[in-house]
Amino acid sequence: MLYADENYVTVNPPNTLAFFPEHRKKETMEFQKLNFHPNVAAGVKAAGYVTTTPIQEQAIPPVMQGQDVMGLAQTGTGKTAAFVLPILDRLMQGPRGRVRALVIAPTRELAEQINQAVMSLGKETRLRSVTVYGGVSAHIQAEKLKRGAEIAIACPGRLLDHIGQRTITLSNLEVLVFDEADRMFDMGFLPDIRRIMKHVPAKRQTLLFSATMPEGIRGLVKEVLHEPVTIQVDHTAPADTVAHALYPVGQHLKTPLLLDLLRQTGTGSVLVFTRTKHRAKRVAEQLLRAGYRTASLQGNLSQNRRQAALNGFRSGDYQILVATDIAARGIDVSSISHVINYDMPDTIDAYTHRIGRTGRAAKTGDAFTFVTREDEIMVRSIERVLGEKVERRLVEGFDYKKSDPSGGMEFARQSRQPYRGVTKIAAPRLRN
Repeated sequence: MLYADENYVTVNPPNTLAFFPEHRKKETMEFQKLNFHPNVAAGVKAAGYVTTTPIQEQAIPPVMQGQDVMGLAQTGTGKTAAFVLPILDRLMQGPRGRVRALVIAPTRELAEQINQAVMSLGKETRLRSVTVYGGVSAHIQAEKLKRGAEIAIACPGRLLDHIGQRTITLSNLEVLVFDEADRMFDMGFLPDIRRIMKHVPAKRQTLLFSATMPEGIRGLVKEVLHEPVTIQVDHTAPADTVAHALYPVGQHLKTPLLLDLLRQTGTGSVLVFTRTKHRAKRVAEQLLRAGYRTASLQGNLSQNRRQAALNGFRSGDYQILVATDIAARGIDVSSISHVINYDMPDTIDAYTHRIGRTGRAAKTGDAFTFVTREDEIMVRSIERVLGEKVERRLVEGFDYKKSDPSGGMEFARQSRQPYRGVTKIAAPRLRN
């Protein structure tokens, strides 16, 4: 059982602003000094971009010089603009109506996010882009390709289908980008990528971005990049604009605690992560019954329903989005105030990518994680990466002793390492 004592911070109600860390100011460059084509610069200005993030400052100049680049940067650091802007600048010169830049992404959501960036930053360029991924009509994609596009953003499987059907031609390709390469490796796309490489020109510029560098990605780097410039920004630690907190709780009490926490916390847009599709659907239904504008995002949904959920969350029609990890790298909503890990993720990378949905750019955000007996080892790993103990909180007035009517069967899962007790720590001082 978990009891409140001097080693925990009891929250009633949590004061969101009290836990926001100050954003550490870093030396940055103004976008106007990068000498983009006037039409690209107009898109930058319209998007409200003034100063670069570290990955943009370091990556954009060598990309504009035509060099291959390997960028190591976590999600939320601005890496999409780091390759989109130089590509737009390059494509302002040269022929139109043929695919000259290809971005390969692991998920449909990420492909759409990149395409939104292309359309936003390139709206004054008259350059055209097309997304290529499964779950939607291949015929419609083929028609768009036939009408002519300079930029293609694609997932590997559907891209290979179009290559096989000869509805896309890569012989004019000048720039090839692999975004979130480690995710593609995790999803088993490496054989597909090697097949795609047989259809791209040997003379090209190649850019690869990844949050981590597993051995398989190191091999890919050697195969596809030529004397790359290596840039590393915030490689492992989550963004420092995110405040972390752990909420110890029994498995059967997670939903009641979530409802209590939402009632007591002044939240904006909230992203809730669960481990399974079934649980995402069930938790979303329970939040709806409690009166919250909620949608779920998980693999059983059609592409249209997934996109509708994302659009509704982005526009504010939904206050809460309950998602599985399929959405961890594909949601680009700058106003997310809280990420709540209803279930602890299985890896440090997954934790980093989840909580990277909040605290983006210069904004601040909170990452709340529900922890159970099985999660102790992962908690210690997270604390090692963060370099500090993470604050444990108990919500005042919540009944942590309530028994589980299902006898533990509802949340049954494969066991991890045996539990050795929640590590007790001195409650840290609150940030002013």
